[in-house]
Amino acid sequence: MKSNWKSTRALVLGGGGVAGVAWELGILMGFHDTGVDVRGADIIIGTSAGSVVGAQITSGTELESLFNAQLIPIEQTKERKVEFDPVQMMEAFSQAVAGAGPDPKAIRARIGAFALTVPAIPEAERRAIIETRLPVHMWPKPRLLIVAVDTETGQEYIMDRTTGVSLVDAVSASCAVPGIWPPVTIAGHRYMDGGVRSATNADLAHGYDRIVILNPLGANANFLGAGLDSEVAALEREGR
Repeated sequence: MKSNWKSTRALVLGGGGVAGVAWELGILMGFHDTGVDVRGADIIIGTSAGSVVGAQITSGTELESLFNAQLIPIEQTKERKVEFDPVQMMEAFSQAVAGAGPDPKAIRARIGAFALTVPAIPEAERRAIIETRLPVHMWPKPRLLIVAVDTETGQEYIMDRTTGVSLVDAVSASCAVPGIWPPVTIAGHRYMDGGVRSATNADLAHGYDRIVILNPLGANANFLGAGLDSEVAALEREGR
């Protein structure tokens, strides 16, 4: 008897800044060159840099064109360099983790409070930068999830084409690194980088049979949340 069962697939794209965008597109291009195209996954989950890549690869734009765009010198783009003190930022994160107890949402809320106090460029200027990264500003037909975090409550906000949030706003929020970029206002709430919850948010791939996870930050991704190792272990216990 022929089985009608069809394996479901998820592609998880983690955070890592503009370097993470280039790295992920390079990996995807490498896959493609060897005959493996993971863009047809049933769901794509994007966090921070991964939200940019997720929106790009579901836009209908050729992968080679997206990859080649990463080779353009920053001076010829609308990207903006921001001076910040990484030691100071990590110290602020550490203080939030140390003072909030074991509740992950409380930890995130404290990081959100920090994010709201740091001077940053105007939201509109940051949004314009994100617009230039996206070939299309409408949500794609393939299922794309984008993760951000509420600065006040620490609650994750998982956006897709059904939530009523524009794609540019969703990506801008997911890329709003605390202490570097301004939190993004959506429906009266301020949202920050989805990586504050998890660098990959791979647990959102729960229920999918085959999962590919790209994690540009590597071991550095585990400073908040449960960490990728535990997310993967939980998925594997389910038989993924």
